[in-house]
Amino acid sequence: MKRYDLRPLKDNFYDRMIKLIDKDLKPAEIGIFLFEIGDFSSVQKSADIVKENGHELMNSLKYNEADWTISVKRKVD
Repeated sequence: MKRYDLRPLKDNFYDRMIKLIDKDLKPAEIGIFLFEIGDFSSVQKSADIVKENGHELMNSLKYNEADWTISVKRKVD
């Protein structure tokens, strides 16, 4: 399991998140991604992108007032 802080990327973290899942996680490994929520649209968009790329969203929860955390299991190739 690996943890990634994508908060510095603001709302431009989607491409980086998928690259990390595909390149840095082993098949079936779980990654925890922390990002800023802003207007909450990033929560649904991140879940949609994970699914579109064939990975599994394990958990999605509010971390604090400004941040959100999702746990993603990389697909088995």
